[in-house]
Amino acid sequence: MSGVHTSAQQGFSTQAVTYAQGRPNYPRQLTGWLADVLRIDAQSTVIDLGAGTGKFTRLLNALAPSLIAIEPVQAMAAQLAKLLPDVRLVNGTAESIPLASACADALVCAQSFHWFSTQAALAEIHRVLKPDGRLGLVWNVRDESVDWVAAITAIITPYEGDTPRFHSGKWREAFTGEYFSAPEMTCFPYNHVGSPQEVIMDRVLSVSFIAALPAAENAEVTAQLRNLIATHPALKGHDTVAFPYQTQAYVCHRLT
Repeated sequence: MSGVHTSAQQGFSTQAVTYAQGRPNYPRQLTGWLADVLRIDAQSTVIDLGAGTGKFTRLLNALAPSLIAIEPVQAMAAQLAKLLPDVRLVNGTAESIPLASACADALVCAQSFHWFSTQAALAEIHRVLKPDGRLGLVWNVRDESVDWVAAITAIITPYEGDTPRFHSGKWREAFTGEYFSAPEMTCFPYNHVGSPQEVIMDRVLSVSFIAALPAAENAEVTAQLRNLIATHPALKGHDTVAFPYQTQAYVCHRLT
């Protein structure tokens, strides 16, 4: 599919259900940030770009009934349509948004902007936003100050390759001052609570480049994760665990 990174297309197509099950939701405080900082209310027209399975779309939908979700990966879009059948769902990419110019008050990218952090994408986002439009970028970032979370990162990083990742910081390079102001961050702590299968196994196996691995390598990652769960004192024998995140939310203002 044109405009979609191979890791995203392959990984998210095969693991859309696991993604929906294992990815964390978002902290309650984010609702206030969307209302106060992005100025989203019941009269706003909002675009959810790279909406995935609809985890963040659901949060937006509670604030802005006039909501348009854009998702290019068919398997992910199918999960979103099942979760939120009343939300308008459009097939498109960040560099080719099939909507009219100046149609939206705000556009939000949750767990997605690092996939398309280009000048072409920012130009297209700039086009569909109204003159005073706001761009919101949101990521749930693993809290690697916790040792077992750092151990998970050590297990999966060797397979990363050239997959675009938030932690590389390369997504910031797109903000040259031409289309948007520099990103301004607000951070919220968040714990994803559930069984080890849900919050660790399903979460990690839904990472794009892990989901796209050949079967043998995927099995090796699975075995390492299961060993960590079985042996680490904070995880061993626990039916429920709290996976710690820092939810980073950025606002960028449209420049004229």
